Amino acid sequence: MAEDTMLTEAIEAIRQGNKKQAKDILTRLIKADQHNASYWVWMSAAVETKKERLYALQTALRADPNSAAAKRGLVLLGEMPPDDSVEPFPLHHPRLWEDELIQEDEEKETGFKGLIANPIVRLAGIGVGVLGLIALALFGLSQSRKVARPATFTPGPSPTFTLTPTALNAQPVSTAAFIGPTPLWALLDATYTPTPLYVNTPRSIQASDYGHAVDAAYENGDWEALISAMEEIAVLEPESADPHYYIGEAYRFLEKNSKAIAAYDRALDIDENFGPAYLGRARILPYVGGASGVGSALNRAIEKDPLFAEAYLERAIYLADKKKYEEAREDLETAIQLTPNSAPAYYQLAKVYWKEEELEEALLAAEKSLELDRTNLATFLLLGQLYEANDQIEKAVEVLELYVLYDEENAEAFGIIGGSYYSDGDYEKAIETLDLAIELDSRSGLAHYYRGLSYFELEDGENAVDDLDKANRYLDDSFEVSLAFAKSHILVEHYGDCYLQVERTRPLAETELEEALIYYWRATCHEGREDISSALKDWEALLELPRSADTKDLRAEAQERLGELYTPTPTSTKGPTPTKTPKPSQTPTPED
Repeated sequence: MAEDTMLTEAIEAIRQGNKKQAKDILTRLIKADQHNASYWVWMSAAVETKKERLYALQTALRADPNSAAAKRGLVLLGEMPPDDSVEPFPLHHPRLWEDELIQEDEEKETGFKGLIANPIVRLAGIGVGVLGLIALALFGLSQSRKVARPATFTPGPSPTFTLTPTALNAQPVSTAAFIGPTPLWALLDATYTPTPLYVNTPRSIQASDYGHAVDAAYENGDWEALISAMEEIAVLEPESADPHYYIGEAYRFLEKNSKAIAAYDRALDIDENFGPAYLGRARILPYVGGASGVGSALNRAIEKDPLFAEAYLERAIYLADKKKYEEAREDLETAIQLTPNSAPAYYQLAKVYWKEEELEEALLAAEKSLELDRTNLATFLLLGQLYEANDQIEKAVEVLELYVLYDEENAEAFGIIGGSYYSDGDYEKAIETLDLAIELDSRSGLAHYYRGLSYFELEDGENAVDDLDKANRYLDDSFEVSLAFAKSHILVEHYGDCYLQVERTRPLAETELEEALIYYWRATCHEGREDISSALKDWEALLELPRSADTKDLRAEAQERLGELYTPTPTSTKGPTPTKTPKPSQTPTPED
């Protein structure tokens, strides 16, 4: 099979040290079958960093929990304890992919470096996991023959959705060469991944010769070649609508929108019931001044083909953009019923749940999306945001640190990572990470907010005031940010500014706890200004609020301050020590 030949070529490229070629071949194999454990194992030999190797081997083990090759690799990297159930091959050299793991391990500085350099001692130390491993080329090839699945096209609705760009306000882009970490630039990308052909229309005898060219061009994203082949088929089959539809798709991804519209219209001239052509029009209309017709085109696509899952997905994105979240969720549920293994549908469902502030459901949907497709980088970003919003800080950092390996210019991701470090109490590391976010986007309100809070905790008042002032300007109408800015003035003893900012924050208070915080910090500012009578009024007002568990500590503090202020000689005129600023209740919801 073609997959076997390609895998053999990848193995030979690894043998010859040509990792770039090997990665390119393995990337294509994984895109065709991302659950093939052997492909991921071999990818671990073609990558550059330990983190990338870990990702590849862990993914291989998820694809095949019994993969001895993946387990051996993880053992060598120190991520799994030795497993006696994994039988080594009775040879005397490591396999190609394990060479890389062993070499990296040998390069680590240890006090026994000279002893480890002895091949006999090293072999004994590595143990059964390294014994006799040169035959993996044969083993890996045989395994791939067992699990590799040829790509097939099934008549009817597409089994997967177009990953990206599907948003109606996004322009399609071509895949560009990636500079940086190497294995997953093509596996974890946010660029277009073609949907398998919507229909496998039986071709006429005369047109059948073009079938393989069409399949290859579509899979490789060679849009010019696809147009040429489909134009030939259209001449030979003048009554077929689908050649013109695919010509339109090719022009869409070439960003030749007028030609795309013309091709879709030609398909509808031939068959007015051809649903995909309406979907194609819906995707193009915003770029040719026809945004008002998008909803109607999507409705027509579903009306003409009620089993067309991709149309439901696209309409859900459109409805979510219009803030019609309940209707969007209904369309996504229908799409999932039609294609239960659709990662993009779960991805969009997670975003809709997040918009509705149903964080647990959003997280479950995002995790499901990643489980189904580990090749969409956007899912890693969304999952990291949701882990942070659900207070699962360690997981958020783990996912987002992997994400920024492949998108080194995403200020939002670095902002969330920095915020996670802040929440975890690692303020120095938070500032270091947030510096990167602000360097990428000087107007990132989230990054300035968390960096300001970190400076606040380190009692660096001037920097805290500066950052929180910017955060307050960039993040409009946020109670937490506005109050944090007010509190930062206390560190530099600007009590008048503190009072004025608390007053600006007061209209944003919506809960009893927030109202209590207004009284608490306003009283603190009054004490700093030595306006004791005003401070007494605010402390007493706080105590008059309804009792609740949330305000228990604030009430206790108010009672203590009143006791001290009513004494003939107050023990302090500066108010209580500022307490730690609470983190926001959740990460800002995603943009549409």
